[in-house]
Amino acid sequence: MDESVRDYLARIGRRGGEKSRRVLDPETARSMVRVREARRAYRKYHAACFWSYPPDLEIGPDDVAWVARTLMKHGNREAWEVAQRLCP
Repeated sequence: MDESVRDYLARIGRRGGEKSRRVLDPETARSMVRVREARRAYRKYHAACFWSYPPDLEIGPDDVAWVARTLMKHGNREAWEVAQRLCP
């Protein structure tokens, strides 16, 4: 085999990067970040704010505002600040 392991890994890494590239408009990218942050906040503040909901509840784009409202209503100051970043 003429090809070294390093060359092989470089070639398959390059191919994977080319396939996975996608172009997102800024609003879609911001929405994805908000959903990711809402999921993180839901897990972090589950015991304090979301105890009546299942711990593995799937948070989607339509749930971000609900997560922010619940953090503001039942959370501490830190949770309030997280909610402010979710829904400015």
